[in-house]
Amino acid sequence: MLDTVYRDFGTGYVPHWHRDIIDMEGAYLAPARHTLLVAVDERDGAVVATAALDSRGPAHPPNPRWLAERYPSGETAQLRRVYVRPEYRRRGLARRLVGELLDFAAADGGYRAVYLHTDPAVPGAEPFWRALGKVVCDEREEEPGGGSRVVHFEVPIAC
Repeated sequence: MLDTVYRDFGTGYVPHWHRDIIDMEGAYLAPARHTLLVAVDERDGAVVATAALDSRGPAHPPNPRWLAERYPSGETAQLRRVYVRPEYRRRGLARRLVGELLDFAAADGGYRAVYLHTDPAVPGAEPFWRALGKVVCDEREEEPGGGSRVVHFEVPIAC
């Protein structure tokens, strides 16, 4: 996951945004309503894809207040850290992992929505999410100058 924040995001590790990457157990494995999925290449044991889900809705700030109110923590399953190493993309890994996360959210029974946000500068991210969900806020259109360029999505639980 760390190589993704350096390579695809260009930000490097930012503790405020990426602390879950350092404490994956506390963020995704210990809480009962959270999960982390990992795809491993059987040939060499390398991690080639990840996907996670937690019960925290989008925070305000930095997200718009109305978005945080529409997707409150506890009722919202947020998809996070859906990454596929470049040489493994376009093989269905992300779609399969997201499908498993949606099944996990449905089985929980307490989630009323699945939310995520993405940076459209990440190769393939925006078209992938547009194929699975609907845009609820495109900050490039909402704020003069494109805002933070974040695109927010809702994905049907039974996708």
